[in-house]
Amino acid sequence: MSKNPPKKIRIIGSVGSGKTTLAKQLSKRMSVPFIELDNVVWKRDSSGDIRRTDLERDEYLQEQLSLPSWIIEGVHNEDWVAETFYQADLILFLDPSYSTRTYRIIKRFILQKLRLESSHYKPTVKIFFKMFKWNRYFEQHGKPNFYKKYGDSNEKILVLTNNREQRTFLQELSKRAVD
Repeated sequence: MSKNPPKKIRIIGSVGSGKTTLAKQLSKRMSVPFIELDNVVWKRDSSGDIRRTDLERDEYLQEQLSLPSWIIEGVHNEDWVAETFYQADLILFLDPSYSTRTYRIIKRFILQKLRLESSHYKPTVKIFFKMFKWNRYFEQHGKPNFYKKYGDSNEKILVLTNNREQRTFLQELSKRAVD
């Protein structure tokens, strides 16, 4: 990482890796808006989710990318989000163990069903089981695809595998913001 705090951060990881939690923490510390890619794909309102057309999605994402600073988080690494990686000053790849992500998926579902944690979607059993499928898909395809496209030696990429590494990163970021 450079001496100056990054202005544009892209966070990627599987379901349950901690992307949204870290994005919220960074957004608060840096006073920078964070964008969830799921909310770029979906229009969210009280009547339910409506999938944006590819054109609407791409235009909405371009609006977000034009901001002077941002934190963008999401599992997506398809071609439509390539610019988020290219424009980012820093790419955070959250890669906790498969079992940790599985535990977090179960915990999140229970907390959402008990209404102790909010969500942008209705936490149905169908979605719950899809999250396991998406987690496995990311492990088998998403992660290798990311490294193939953006390289594991790219100096902009910082891989964080556990909460301790994330806390250390946040502490370092805070120090650089003060310097």
